[in-house]
Amino acid sequence: MFTARCNEIFRQAIEDYHRRDQVDTPIENPYPAGEIDHLLYAKNWIDTVQWHLEDIIRDPEIDPATALTIKRRIDASNQERTDMVEYIDSYFLDRYKAVTPGAEARINTETPAWAVDRLSILALKIYHMEQEAGREEASAEHRAACGRKLEVLRVQREDLSQAIEELLADIEAGRKYMKLYKQMKMYNDPALNPVLYAKK
Repeated sequence: MFTARCNEIFRQAIEDYHRRDQVDTPIENPYPAGEIDHLLYAKNWIDTVQWHLEDIIRDPEIDPATALTIKRRIDASNQERTDMVEYIDSYFLDRYKAVTPGAEARINTETPAWAVDRLSILALKIYHMEQEAGREEASAEHRAACGRKLEVLRVQREDLSQAIEELLADIEAGRKYMKLYKQMKMYNDPALNPVLYAKK
């Protein structure tokens, strides 16, 4: 199943990152460029680095200048994440380009790649909740609470994986169809952000 492969690659990317656990570690994507596995690994690597940037910026003693630098890096990461989702959706559009939707075909509330995006974030939540559930220096109450949360996250992953598989099956059978809407983020564009174009 496609989602089983996603979950496997996401776990691999997360574990690869945590060998050094440094946000400046360069990505070493083991999959050939142009393949969906390459895109999935790159997508999760972006998410993993951003996860840790979000941790760093929440340090109450962080230097304000450092915080601003990281905030701008997070903004750039969000744009890169959006671009990667659109690349993955382009893969699905190409994969199903020969399918003619049925007369009663419906559009889904989100594209397959945006659902895969949620699956990538779930992989990170599961990994880090596993760490907390097994953290020896934490209290027994903390570990137990994290263990319960971990169970819920794993159920969420199963449910989301099933929903993605069903969506892909529906698209392949012509019961649903997809469109690729560019996100058109405005805050990074100097022509669309009034704070930026007012300075010209």
